[in-house]
Amino acid sequence: MTTYQKKLRALLSPAERRIFQRLSTPAKIQDFLDRFPINFERPGEEGIFSPRVVLKKRRAQCMEAALLAAAALAYHGRRPLVLDFQTLPVDEDHVVAAFVEGGRWGAISKTNHAILRWRDPIYKSPRELCMSYAHEYFLWSGKKSLKAFSAPIDLSAFNPARWVSAQEELGWLADWLDERRHFPAAPRNAIKHLRKASNIERRAMAPHEWTKEGKRK
Repeated sequence: MTTYQKKLRALLSPAERRIFQRLSTPAKIQDFLDRFPINFERPGEEGIFSPRVVLKKRRAQCMEAALLAAAALAYHGRRPLVLDFQTLPVDEDHVVAAFVEGGRWGAISKTNHAILRWRDPIYKSPRELCMSYAHEYFLWSGKKSLKAFSAPIDLSAFNPARWVSAQEELGWLADWLDERRHFPAAPRNAIKHLRKASNIERRAMAPHEWTKEGKRK
């Protein structure tokens, strides 16, 4: 057992350990997160919260889900890796947890749409994995909006008490991710001339999985 794994496990309550123990594969982690309603940040609860708080609230947005997934991976001795996607200012950034199986990269992801979700571990490199999201990343107008992505970021740079079991909001961690080095999705000139998503692709983005009341559609 790694030192980081021991530190993380020591922080968890018996109930939390039972949950993490069951989340022994990336696919199981994704299935678990899929059962959580989206966190629409109700009044007085704005911010990004730790896996401990998310497990209590049973709601998560993309970064919260990525952190919980990374914590579950670390619990089982894997590296707690995340990828940060940056978009045009008019769109929303996205965060996923990354993992490696058989030398190939995959991702655990939570959104409220039919796009930007789980990726099977079939990609040769982090860049190849990140670029698999590029075509899906578009605005309601159809304009493609993915601007840049980070290299895999290892959260074991921080004591797990700072991000796994913290009670306070984790805005500092979101800022830190945003400040990591990011790589352009494509040259500026290429991004400027990307073809818009077609009407049928835009219609496919319209359905939402969860309502604001926490009910699955």
